[in-house]
Amino acid sequence: MNTATFAQHSRPRRLRYSPAIRDLVRETTINAKDFILPLFVSEKIKEKVPIESMPGVFQFTLEEVVEQAAAAAADGVRSILLFGIPANKDEKAEQAYAENGIVQRAVRAIKKEVPQLVVITDVCLCEYMSHGHCGIADRERGHILNDESLELLAMTAVSHAAAGADIVAPSDMMDGRVRAIRMELDGAGFENTIIMSYAAKFCSSFYGPFRDAAESAPAFGDRRTYQMDYANAAEALREVALDIEESADIVMVKPGLPYLDILWRVKEAFELPTAVYNVSGEYSMVKAAAQNGWINERETVMETMMAFKRAGADLIVTYWARDVVNWLK
Repeated sequence: MNTATFAQHSRPRRLRYSPAIRDLVRETTINAKDFILPLFVSEKIKEKVPIESMPGVFQFTLEEVVEQAAAAAADGVRSILLFGIPANKDEKAEQAYAENGIVQRAVRAIKKEVPQLVVITDVCLCEYMSHGHCGIADRERGHILNDESLELLAMTAVSHAAAGADIVAPSDMMDGRVRAIRMELDGAGFENTIIMSYAAKFCSSFYGPFRDAAESAPAFGDRRTYQMDYANAAEALREVALDIEESADIVMVKPGLPYLDILWRVKEAFELPTAVYNVSGEYSMVKAAAQNGWINERETVMETMMAFKRAGADLIVTYWARDVVNWLK
């Protein structure tokens, strides 16, 4: 073989694989176990209520959310993430940590009906506070009181664990909450309850539809004082490092698509089980475009999920969890 011929054959080739071979050599794969389905349970309603800004997503009654959890498990979904909407809100979020709060009752009912399902609970105070913020508020100064909120968050996590939650997921972004929750869980005998921390949660306009679903819009100000500035990447790594130091078992990046670079950096830096939240705004944009015939929903969603996995996500919280699991069959 002469030099020119060798050079021609030694160049990397862009192969045109058949579909079967393409699957065989695919670098990134997704699996049913990767997906977590968010569910909203409300004690204010008598039948499911559609979320106008999130087509296909509903608030469910206690009985209905158990049915939805069982149906998701039958589809092949392994994990759900529960959000609660109480009938009554107050300045100390008392229903967040009440023994018979809506989430606590839902956890007990779901674990009884579908014991194999991994039940994750959102640990935050915004849905339970009359002002809609994630911590105790000083209304006169417009401040959220970080340290005073930690006790309530820890009480909420313990109440969820006592009800049977497998994983508690603090989403409030108060400083020190992972340590406070870990200490209270261990002290109450729940050493094996996992903490999935919203470690890098950015203040984002992509949360708008979720606030409709969870009825958690703040009554004054915004959440910029405790959620992260979306311009900051190095700070995100510091926030994740602090949560890991405080004993977080799983860390999360939220939102998803606009923060793939953060997701990548977090996974590369810490190599800890890493989750990403495909948030409501991302969901609603795709839904709207698909309903207008501008994109193919299934193909767009699957490409999005692959992007999360390729960027380093081990777990993906998405409202499409049931759809994706069924599409994978």
